[in-house]
Amino acid sequence: MKNVTCAFLVVLTLFACQSPPAADAIVINANIWTGNPEQPTATALAIADGRIVAAGDENEIGEWADAATEIIDLNGHFVTPGFIDNHTHFLGGGHNLAGVRLRNAATPAEFIRRIRDYAATLPPGEWITGGEWDHEAWGGELPRKEWIDSITPDNPVFVSRLDGHMALANSLTLELAGITPASVSPEGGTIVKDPANGQPTGILKDEAMNPVYRVMPDPGKAVFDEMFNRAQAHALSLGVTQVHDVGSYGGWPDLNTYQRAKADGRLNMRIYAFVPLASWQRLSQYIAENGRGDDRLRWGGLKGFVDGSLGSTTAWFYEPYNDEPGTSGFPVTDTLLLRRLILQADSAGLHLAIHAIGDRANDWLLDVFAEASERNPAHAQRRFRIEHAQHLSPAAIGRFASQNVIPSMQPYHAIDDGRWAEKRIGPERIKTTYAFRSLLDAGARLTFGSDWTVAPLSPLEGIFAAVTRRTLDGKNPGGWVPEQKITVEEALRCYTANNAYAGFQEEKLGMLKPGMLADFVVLSDNLLKIPPEDIAGVTVLRTFVDGKEVFRRNE
Repeated sequence: MKNVTCAFLVVLTLFACQSPPAADAIVINANIWTGNPEQPTATALAIADGRIVAAGDENEIGEWADAATEIIDLNGHFVTPGFIDNHTHFLGGGHNLAGVRLRNAATPAEFIRRIRDYAATLPPGEWITGGEWDHEAWGGELPRKEWIDSITPDNPVFVSRLDGHMALANSLTLELAGITPASVSPEGGTIVKDPANGQPTGILKDEAMNPVYRVMPDPGKAVFDEMFNRAQAHALSLGVTQVHDVGSYGGWPDLNTYQRAKADGRLNMRIYAFVPLASWQRLSQYIAENGRGDDRLRWGGLKGFVDGSLGSTTAWFYEPYNDEPGTSGFPVTDTLLLRRLILQADSAGLHLAIHAIGDRANDWLLDVFAEASERNPAHAQRRFRIEHAQHLSPAAIGRFASQNVIPSMQPYHAIDDGRWAEKRIGPERIKTTYAFRSLLDAGARLTFGSDWTVAPLSPLEGIFAAVTRRTLDGKNPGGWVPEQKITVEEALRCYTANNAYAGFQEEKLGMLKPGMLADFVVLSDNLLKIPPEDIAGVTVLRTFVDGKEVFRRNE
């Protein structure tokens, strides 16, 4: 808006003789939600050396400008702190952006057609991976290797369910992995077999997937770099300025990829990289030799697993599944080993983020975290996180706050799983499922993310899910388990300030106030003014990291 800019320049002239050191850039004509309880809104920001030096209105901020200051006129658009995603499989997401896409395949025929068409583009021998299929989309029948064997005779196939806790292999892949009718399911996993003939169906769950991973080829540095470039471009287009990445390829190759990107000047966002819990000694030594990184790329966190997932019926519950009464799920890691690893890693001063989905898994993990706190009370890096924390016992809800354990949740799962979760665990257990409201009311520091590629990376879709709880099938317009809805401002805080705390950055990120790093997002609409059901349709217009524009949507 020319009039606003001209008026601002007049203000600059008035303040020219008494101004403080000049800002590199000044944002004006904006509708800013700062996230700062002491100053919730502003219309202008001054930025110097990548940090916010002042927030207020144009009259206040004008004194920070001189002739060299860049003036960024945002035309009245809504601005929030940069979104932080608490849980991604980032390189896997970059891979899947170029791979076969099965997420919205609504029938077995469509599932088969997409794999056939994708296989036709590949040379013999190249693997077909990714996928993100959901068998609940066509009624719950699991896919079988026979669906795809005839259309993929020369290409190994290993396509994952969207939760990553089971996958379909074709016969060629089973042969390469050495999985036969005589193969026994490992502890923490299942080789699904046809009850009529004992043949593997091609479905492998959790730890049963490891033989396939062992024979899959290493993508190589060039392919990893391409994955990262695609993933970063996608993230910045969605306003995601930082991800907490729990790994796609064993954690360490992922971290190495980010380090190359940083060295090459390609790292335009922030990353907090986690590595597997079992490698805690290697991480401890690495930190001793290299520190924990910087504001652009950091490490020091460990990711482990208690159980599987609800969709794969491998989440660990006290009671059996309603629709599969022969199982109540199971731990995917031996609990004696997992407890020992947690206690050892915690005593080494490392940051623990452990996956737990079922009620029994969450209670077990809260107990182990309590034991670790008692054994080693003084721990500067202890901010225990439970990744997902999806299905909680009523008693667990208060323990997150009382034990200072962070529920690291992904709200899109609620509107996805909510289509069929009740048939799995019944009407009583769903009352404390994705319990956003209950956790906040109990004082927990709730954080949000996506679990990309399991769910879309978009924070706006996550906010929509948290505040509406409208399931993807359209059958819950008032919200699924609606008493667990939260407000838009609470959801924004979960994607900004609370995530900054979960990554030890509350003094640097999560709010737009003086002293903070200047990461912010420009949106097409004011999230606090529009109907909540319209939030998913809001567009990210521009994304800034360290006060520098790293994404602009073509209009």
